[in-house]
Amino acid sequence: AIRHRLSGVKHVVLVLSGKGGVGKSTVACQLGFALAAMGRQVGLLDVDICGPSLPRMLGLEGEEVHQSGAGWSPVYVSDALGAMSIGFMLPDPDAAVVWRGPRKNGLIKQFLKDVDWGDLDYLLIDTPPGTSDEHISVAQYLAGVAQGAVVVTTPQEVAVADVRKEINFCRKTGIPVLGVVENMAALQVRLPATRLLARGGGAEAGGDVTAQALQALEAAGPRAARP
Repeated sequence: AIRHRLSGVKHVVLVLSGKGGVGKSTVACQLGFALAAMGRQVGLLDVDICGPSLPRMLGLEGEEVHQSGAGWSPVYVSDALGAMSIGFMLPDPDAAVVWRGPRKNGLIKQFLKDVDWGDLDYLLIDTPPGTSDEHISVAQYLAGVAQGAVVVTTPQEVAVADVRKEINFCRKTGIPVLGVVENMAALQVRLPATRLLARGGGAEAGGDVTAQALQALEAAGPRAARP
């Protein structure tokens, strides 16, 4: 049933990481937006049952899933980008989903076989951290269907160590690793290209304080503020 439902999907890609908080959902959303901007038809499926992030990240909070004879209809960001998440089904966005593995796996299977995606170029599946029940179920349900995985990490060694485990999981389950994204890595920006805004409350909040900051750096050490 799953293979038949996804017969109109050209590429199924998992977004994985062994560590939480590294930006899997951010990478999945940005990848979806980028592919849609290139003229591709894209679906985003959130299988993080206990911590769904896609509704908020896509600006779709408060939207609901509708059902028709063809199945569940995705919630659309645009004509080229649709999404499905348990977050659309919760009566309260702050409600805790306290489910055991079998119930979570049942919903994941229902997402895969009942959502009417239509014809897609890419189905991106945003997963929870780790290598637990949800990941095993997705790997089993999508055996022979998933083309590969994008693995997300951050530079910290504690994150990299868990990501190695995720890559080993992909090897054991036969899912090709398409690439590794190092999120939140070092960023070098020349000071003249930097714009600094004030923090805090009051009338000055959000105001441009670039000139004052550069003057303070110059006073602290002349070399610090040089281009």
